[in-house]
Amino acid sequence: MTRMPDPIHPAARRYADEVARGTLSRREFLTRATALGVAAPAAYGLLGLTQPVQAQAAMQQGGTLRIQMEVRALKDPRSYDWPQMANYTRGWLEYLTEYQIDGTITPMLLDRWEVNGDATEYVLHVRPGVTWNDGSPFTAADVAFNLTRWCDAAFEGNSMASRVGALMQDGVVREGAITMPDDMTVVLALSAPDISFPATFADFPAAIVPQDFTGDPLATAKGTGPYLPDGYEVGIRAALVKNADHAWWGTGAALDRIEFVDMGQDQAAVVSGTLADEFDMTYETIGEFKEIMEGTGWTLSTAQTAATMVIRANQLAEVDGQRPYADVRVRRALAMALDNAVLLELGMSGDGEVAANHHVAPIHPEYADIGPAEVDPAAALALLEEAGMADFAHDLISIDDTWRKATCDAAAAQWRDAGINVTRTVIPGATFYNDWTTYPLSATDWGHRPLGVQTLAVAYRTGEPWNEAGYSNPDFDALLAQALSLADADARRAVMADIEQLLRDDGVIIQPYWRSVYRHAKPNVVGVEQHPTFEMHLYKFGLSA
Repeated sequence: MTRMPDPIHPAARRYADEVARGTLSRREFLTRATALGVAAPAAYGLLGLTQPVQAQAAMQQGGTLRIQMEVRALKDPRSYDWPQMANYTRGWLEYLTEYQIDGTITPMLLDRWEVNGDATEYVLHVRPGVTWNDGSPFTAADVAFNLTRWCDAAFEGNSMASRVGALMQDGVVREGAITMPDDMTVVLALSAPDISFPATFADFPAAIVPQDFTGDPLATAKGTGPYLPDGYEVGIRAALVKNADHAWWGTGAALDRIEFVDMGQDQAAVVSGTLADEFDMTYETIGEFKEIMEGTGWTLSTAQTAATMVIRANQLAEVDGQRPYADVRVRRALAMALDNAVLLELGMSGDGEVAANHHVAPIHPEYADIGPAEVDPAAALALLEEAGMADFAHDLISIDDTWRKATCDAAAAQWRDAGINVTRTVIPGATFYNDWTTYPLSATDWGHRPLGVQTLAVAYRTGEPWNEAGYSNPDFDALLAQALSLADADARRAVMADIEQLLRDDGVIIQPYWRSVYRHAKPNVVGVEQHPTFEMHLYKFGLSA
């Protein structure tokens, strides 16, 4: 009698034992186990639990839902740099996997996947029965096409190349890295171990486009999802309409129409729009406005996240013919002069957790606690004097919203208190993001990702398009490559401690807090609970019956 292979990856069983011993949280376990290809019900079963079914009011078929969200200019999805772009195109451009609120990574256009013991080979099984909205079948060739285009490092702004480097050589896909044994199977042969691929497939720039994609998501709106675009005005509004001619493969998609209303960056305008009945749910409710919204009767949902903001000095930027932030003493001084707890209180009204200037969160499986960031304004000023930069005038740039602007205002005040010369430049949201990677000294918000190594790979590795700090350190790159190769999060944590310390010693960022994120919706709106990454799984949205 032939013994069937164990469908549960052996590492997942070890992780379940760690949960039983109290050395691993349930959420961390779910992310790790499902990334290894263990189905969510089986992952819960390893803990002796049944996967919970979220209680939800009965959902009517049909209706229109109005969502407050910025309507940003669209581009090729692999170069998306904000989740709002993806939330709109999710109507017809779907993903291989999906990251859930409970931390699980579940199949979407993939039916399942297997990972070998050292995370150097993935076998991806395409979901049967999926068709493009022109009626053609979705196959392994479509998956391979998207993986190949993600490997094009020469395409401007393609952040996906930083996520799939183990498939690449010399800036393009490596020969033999992607093979198709049949029409429904794709095998990935990695040049080095990488445990982040299933989570990467769910990240917002990883939308799956057709093989005849032109680069413009609105040009033909060919996709596998249940909706189609029905008007798009940047900065004003956009809409999706149910595609009645497409037999969508999934379940849900109850709404006939979804509208997005752009209220800009000002939370006061969002509250005003709520009171004026201009929409039915918020993209996000921030800071003190959360308390104001309590009087509206709308329902609040909350997510714990690794979302944050960073104040970073661009090490490559020139100011008046010099590169002030190439000197590590200047960068470290700016960080040492700031108290992150004060930035959390004044920037976010205390909604969140104090961070430690290294961009790896306690919610991440591989997080290492290396202690709080040092606060010493006197030592900071001494470092600037040593660097010959005590009189240099820093200009901190931020967007003109509420929380990012407030955080930067608080940072500038602390710097002035320390004797550091700083001015503030505030740029409207409509133009701030045109040059966000090039400002000499500015603040950027970064979204949650399931694994700490994911963020570090796109934000701080040498030469990556989103490396706004201009950071390049071979030691960091080598440590990150080592961390990406370790499937076991405890082993990664030992390496991560060195990575976190290196980022802090090099003064790469000031990263003051981890955000708790909130959303409000009318009581009759269901399925719209706030997601840690601000993803909108539109097929789950609806109105109560």
